[in-house]
Amino acid sequence: MKIKKIVLHKVEIPIVTSFTTSFGTLTNKPTVIVKIETYDGIIGYGEAAAMPFPFYSPDTIDICMLALRDYIAPLVLHKDFPDVQSLMDSLKIIKKHTFAKAGLETAVWMALSIQQDTALKVLLGGTQNKVAVGARIGIKKTIEEILDEIAVKLEEGFQRIKIKIKPGWDITVVEAIRRKFGSILLMVDANSAYTLEDVKLFKALDQYSLTMIEQPLADDDIVDHSVLQKEITTPICLDESILSADDARRAIYLHACKVINIKPGRVGGLLESKKIHDVCQKHAVDVWCGGMFETGIGRAFNIAISSLPNYVYPGDISPINLFYVDDLVKDSFTVDHYGYVKVPEEPGLGFDVDEKKIERYTVEKVTIG
Repeated sequence: MKIKKIVLHKVEIPIVTSFTTSFGTLTNKPTVIVKIETYDGIIGYGEAAAMPFPFYSPDTIDICMLALRDYIAPLVLHKDFPDVQSLMDSLKIIKKHTFAKAGLETAVWMALSIQQDTALKVLLGGTQNKVAVGARIGIKKTIEEILDEIAVKLEEGFQRIKIKIKPGWDITVVEAIRRKFGSILLMVDANSAYTLEDVKLFKALDQYSLTMIEQPLADDDIVDHSVLQKEITTPICLDESILSADDARRAIYLHACKVINIKPGRVGGLLESKKIHDVCQKHAVDVWCGGMFETGIGRAFNIAISSLPNYVYPGDISPINLFYVDDLVKDSFTVDHYGYVKVPEEPGLGFDVDEKKIERYTVEKVTIG
C-alpha cells in the first residue's frame, strides 16, 4: 500500500453530558480523524481519540495533530508498504505517541479491508459474530444518582456495569450498588488513584465479588500491582500500564494482573492490540476492549478487534448517542436487548462515513502530501 495524501481533522462534537473520573471531568471531547488516500484511490479513515488533557496519557489531541503532521506523515507518505507490520516498523523511531500512531494505523486497516474486499473482523482473525457490551458510569454527586443510572443501563440491556472510583468514593458506593442490584456483573475503575497504602481498602472490596478492579495503582507500574494482586482475591485489570505486547508479557510474568483492558488507541492500533490479545490468550489471561469516547469511526475498530476469541468480558462499546449529540458515521451501531453489538461483515468500517459531518464539526484541518 502506498499513501498519497493524509488529511487531519481536529473534530469537536458537542457532548450530551460531562463525565467525571478520578483524574478530572470531561466537559468536551475533541478527537482527531485521520483520512488517507492511497495511490489506488482508496480512502481510509482512522481516529486518534486521545484526551484533551494529559491526565490519562501524555498524548493529547493537540499533540496527536503535531505528531501526525510533523513526524508520522513524512515517514509514510509516498512509500510502498507490503503490510501493516512494515508500516508500523517504519514508525518505531518515534517513541510512544501511541494515539497518533493508532489514528494512522486504523485508517490503513480500513483501506486494506476495502482493497482486499474483506471484513476487518476476518483480516484480524476474529471469530465472534457479536460482542457483549457493558456500561461505564462516572463519579456522581450522590449515590442516588449512580443507582438511578445503573437501573437505566440494566433496563437497556447492558451486561456489565463499571463505575469510576477515587478515595472517598469507593467502598460505600459499591456496598450501595450490591445492596440494591444484587449479583450483577460489577467492576470498578480507579484510574491510578490509589497506592499500596490502600491495601486494607482493596481487601475490604473482596467481599463484594467484583468482576475486577481496573488500574488501582500508578499508571506506569506493574511491580506494585503484583504486590497488591497477591494480597487480594479480586482480579486486577491493567489498563494504563500496558502499552505493548511486551508490557503485557512482563505484567503476566510478575502476576501483576489477571485481566488486561486493551484500548487500540492506547497501545498504538489494531496490530499491537492483536499481539497483546495473543500473549494473553497464550497465558490464560482474559482481555476486554475499553473505550476512549471514540466516534463511530473509532468504535468500528473497537468492535472488530473485540471479535477475537479471547475478548471474554463485555467491552466499553456503548452507542455514540449516549455521549455525543451526533456521530460521524451513518446508521451507527446499536445494542440489542440482550446487550450485544453485531460485528460488521462488510469490508471497510462496516458503516458509511459521513464526510459532511466531519467537515461540519472540524475546528482545525491539515492536508499533507
